[in-house]
Amino acid sequence: MIIKPRVRGFICLTAHPAGCAAYVQEQIDYVQSKGVIGNGPRNVLVIGASTGYGLASRITASFGSGARTMGVFFERPPSGKKCATAGWYNSAAFHRAAAAKGLYARSFNGDAFSDEMKVQVVEAIREDLGQVDLVVYSLASPRRQHPRTGETHKSVLKPIGQHYTASTLDTDKGAVSEVTIGPATEQEIADTVAVMGGEDWGFWMEALDEGGVLAPGTTAVAYDYIGPEVTWPVYTNGTMGRAKIDLREAARQIDARLKENGNGGAYVSVNKALVTQASSAIPVVPLYISILYRVMKEKGNHEGTIEQIQRLFATHLYNNNEPQLDDKGLIRIDDWEMEPGIQARVKEIWPRVTSENLREITDFNNYQEEFLKLFGFGLPGVNYDQEVDQMVDLDP
Repeated sequence: MIIKPRVRGFICLTAHPAGCAAYVQEQIDYVQSKGVIGNGPRNVLVIGASTGYGLASRITASFGSGARTMGVFFERPPSGKKCATAGWYNSAAFHRAAAAKGLYARSFNGDAFSDEMKVQVVEAIREDLGQVDLVVYSLASPRRQHPRTGETHKSVLKPIGQHYTASTLDTDKGAVSEVTIGPATEQEIADTVAVMGGEDWGFWMEALDEGGVLAPGTTAVAYDYIGPEVTWPVYTNGTMGRAKIDLREAARQIDARLKENGNGGAYVSVNKALVTQASSAIPVVPLYISILYRVMKEKGNHEGTIEQIQRLFATHLYNNNEPQLDDKGLIRIDDWEMEPGIQARVKEIWPRVTSENLREITDFNNYQEEFLKLFGFGLPGVNYDQEVDQMVDLDP
């Protein structure tokens, strides 16, 4: 079939298998170009391994340090009439590339929030790897069925205690407008914490520990975002911020558990604003990213997802480095984004952006290109007018 992008809001309904493979290879090539990450992880579990930071973590561990990896994700496989999700094609491409290098890779497609998945993965680690020494938690789901109560929780992106009004960007139409978002209810706050907080990360580490598959000195890392003040009302000070507070508390509890097993540790890494499926859904953030990309490219310190994670591994977690923490105990790999000069320039541009000058004074063109690349579109060397077989197996 010939596959073209079909975008609805912040979701692309189609994905291109050859394009996703090219996108994965781009990331592999970057990691390999940076050289070996010394004293890196050997056996890695990535929970949320098919897209974004989770996929970049898996690629960096394997092709930067030669690690054996297991990945957990929930993706739609292809059918006779439909293509698979991008995460499925990404993971299939990763498996093929790993196999070509003689690197172990095994994946589990299903509900990562369930107890059944945790049992299945623990057994697989015990059988295939013995133990893992790095656990990456990178789930970004809009809903979660709680494994103990059976209740389904849905997350929301809302401010707390007040309405929030700000400029936002319709990424379909390329139009700047004003958006007002009403405050979350207490139930919506609780539901968002249940989905995006740290409870499930804690459940995973508990299952791995009790299953005896955590190596002494295991590192655990989860990903976070703080961003500039303009986004705080709807993010850091909103429902998602409450969830991230819960995530950081989980990190402290997991860190204490790991310390009992050796000299390991649990960390939360605060990452840069990037074009991802998750960030595209947050009001205001696409406009901010479009401006930020322009400013950071002008300065020459722009990074994409794979550059961020490679730097995290190479300068904080491995290569004989100790994690550098801020006063709240967080790794700040968003340090270049949050430089005062960068943020001052963003603030200068922000009020000047209109629908008419959007493409002139921001990097919105690249925002759209990066968004489509998430689904395998716009990659060099891929003929998108040619028929392609959408029936791609996960394993080579």
